[in-house]
Amino acid sequence: MSLKIYNVLTREKEQFVPLQDGRVNIYVCGPTVYDHSHIGHAKTYVGFDVVVRYLRYSGYKVLYVQNITDVGHMLATGEDRILRKAEQMSALPMQVVETYMRGYFADMDALGVQRPDISPRASGHIPEQIAMIQELIDKGHAYEVDGSVYFDVVSYPEYGKLSGRIIEEQEEGSREAVRSEKRHPADFALWKKAEPEHILRWPSPWGEGFPGWHVECSAMANKYLGPTFDIHGGGIDNIFPHNECEIAQSEAAHGQTFARTWMLTGSLTLDGVKMSKSLGNTLTVKDALERWRPEAIRAFILSSHYSNPIDFSDEAIEAATKGWQRLWGAVTLVREQMRTAVPGEISTQVQELIAKTKAAFIDKMNDDFNAPAALAILQDYTRQVNSLVNEQGPQSQESLAALDGLYRELGGDVLGIIPSETVQDSDAEREAGLIRLLIELRAQARANKDWATGDKIRNQLRELGVVLEDRADGTIWKLG
Repeated sequence: MSLKIYNVLTREKEQFVPLQDGRVNIYVCGPTVYDHSHIGHAKTYVGFDVVVRYLRYSGYKVLYVQNITDVGHMLATGEDRILRKAEQMSALPMQVVETYMRGYFADMDALGVQRPDISPRASGHIPEQIAMIQELIDKGHAYEVDGSVYFDVVSYPEYGKLSGRIIEEQEEGSREAVRSEKRHPADFALWKKAEPEHILRWPSPWGEGFPGWHVECSAMANKYLGPTFDIHGGGIDNIFPHNECEIAQSEAAHGQTFARTWMLTGSLTLDGVKMSKSLGNTLTVKDALERWRPEAIRAFILSSHYSNPIDFSDEAIEAATKGWQRLWGAVTLVREQMRTAVPGEISTQVQELIAKTKAAFIDKMNDDFNAPAALAILQDYTRQVNSLVNEQGPQSQESLAALDGLYRELGGDVLGIIPSETVQDSDAEREAGLIRLLIELRAQARANKDWATGDKIRNQLRELGVVLEDRADGTIWKLG
């Protein structure tokens, strides 16, 4: 089955055909860097990380652009989020930006999220935004009032086609304070006049000011991907007004389709409640990583389809952790046995298992990046690997390498939940080394007919969840 993607714009699952054969251009709305990244950010960016990984795995050459918003994202009060944070910290706005931008990338790196090819900052693309705004004015889609410029939504009849909102039904003041100078309550700011106390300001044809939130994504997407590109991604919370405004201003300016396919990730709640600082129920990525392994967090996120909402709870993440441990236990078992296995051909049984698993995995991922179903395929593969390795006698080194290779390919390269040996964390390697040492001590005790010590080692390891199995070719271990 060829790749199909649910297009939020058309509300249909469509066969994916890129503009250029073999190439995919994708833009994903990045974070506003005014605070630490939270677990909701992780859901969005892990989700799109897997999308990009799978596209590359499928043979596409992908150009992935994800912006950094460091100016213009306004609160409902009309305040700039970064300026407000700077005041709270008694810092300069760009100090705030640098602090939290570095923190964001550190968090994503820790989660195994591969960095975008380009991470443009809004403040670094003011000329492009000014040029786009001027083009909209020239074409009659925007107007200037006392140093501020607004997009005229009435001039663009398709406004609302992504979210399904109708202009006449929209309430005044969506996301930004209503300005009486606007022609229509739904008109949105492209450029805002800077008041005397406003630090972030740039010269423009309309006086000193700063760009609105929405125009940055349109300008940067156009600069790096062109007026029309393949996929636009982001969180469902931004479908209105942000994504809706992106489409309107981009298509009004360039007269072309903006993004051909729209993919939006579902929301994340914390113990059934939407995260809110006022409620004190936010969970930062840093705090989550102190409690759970990054692979387990990824496995939790991938246990739900990217477009579906998901609830984060201790019970849910613990269940995901146990599921990941089953995978990792099998991987560890296979890699441990490779140390002492003898060379030989890949068995027919192993070849058939790998071919069947790979085909099923690809079939699920081709169905709108169905990671939960693909993860289930990998779990079923794990059950069969455990049976093959534990119950059907020693496997050749080549058979074990092939089994491990599929874990690396599907679980590592695509889903990002199976570490390779080169990036395996020191704790896991240390644990495996200690288990091997105890197995050697037990073997020595048994050789000396010290059965009590041998049994004590086995029993205490079992209590820790490590099961030993004595075989003709030696003792193996696995996580029970």
